Amino acid sequence: MDKRQITLKDIAKELKLSPSTVSRALRNHPAISKETKELVRDYAVKHKYKPNTLALQLRTNRNNTIGVIVPEIVHYFFSTVIAGIQDEAEKENYNLIICQSNENYGREVKSVETLLDARVRGILASQSKSTEEFSHFQDIIDNGTHLVFFDRICTGINTDKVVIDDYAGAYNAVDYLIRSGCTRIAFLGSNPHLPIANNRRMGYEDALRNHNISVDKALIQVCDTIELAREIVPVMLKIAPAPDAFFCINDEVASYCLQICKSAGYKIPQDISVCGFTNSYITEMTDPTLTSVDQHGFEMGKAAARLLINRIKGIEKKTGIVSKVIKTKLVVRNSTRN
Repeated sequence: MDKRQITLKDIAKELKLSPSTVSRALRNHPAISKETKELVRDYAVKHKYKPNTLALQLRTNRNNTIGVIVPEIVHYFFSTVIAGIQDEAEKENYNLIICQSNENYGREVKSVETLLDARVRGILASQSKSTEEFSHFQDIIDNGTHLVFFDRICTGINTDKVVIDDYAGAYNAVDYLIRSGCTRIAFLGSNPHLPIANNRRMGYEDALRNHNISVDKALIQVCDTIELAREIVPVMLKIAPAPDAFFCINDEVASYCLQICKSAGYKIPQDISVCGFTNSYITEMTDPTLTSVDQHGFEMGKAAARLLINRIKGIEKKTGIVSKVIKTKLVVRNSTRN
């Protein structure tokens, strides 16, 4: 007869539940139904389940490792954020485990599971575009692990965050375009369920309204990849009258938008101004060079890592959400009128 003590994972497998659900049921978590709690408890009592005290001790005395979840490691903005995180973490002798969701919800969920299994001290996360269900992030908090969101945040999760002033960044960029003489400004945005996309759109719209320019919904499109830019920009150029400026959600889209406009016979910026968002290396490689909003990714990474480490060490004691905002700066180059 097998004398091995059953584990939390054994219970989960037998009852066809996730380990996190079993854990929360045993801790009487309010998010778990009464029926599930009773099912788990009855099984645990019947099979003489006992929490692994060694595992509990390890959870209390975890190694100095921080987990990081980013949508794309190769993306200029996220690579600069990671550099900032590493710079700050190394000062405090923390190691990093970096996971890439590749804008995929399933991979993001798996990344959370991997990091929790590794017993990291805390997790820094920026959600994928495809994420619309957030229980895996709640599992981090329920696990007793500190969580800090950066850039792309989940508004329904009660935890710390570090963001940029997306609204002000967009407002200032569009205000500059209007003051330079543009009146038909198109906005190439992102999925509206992302707070950063909504904030930038609101900044764009408010800048128009404050200059008594009506918001034309035909000039607002979800276009946050180069594939979508190739499809959408040529169609928008056929609108009568055509846009005299494009404000783009990122520099990749802006650079392709600029090239498509030039290929269609438009002069940049005399006929059409183009502005990006990130201020990546691409801005110096386009012809003409690209005006862009600097997101200061390195500073965001440092701020997010510092906030997480302060939580881990007990230096940051605020019980509510700590929200830090990184200021943006418009960097004017040759793709926009003076």
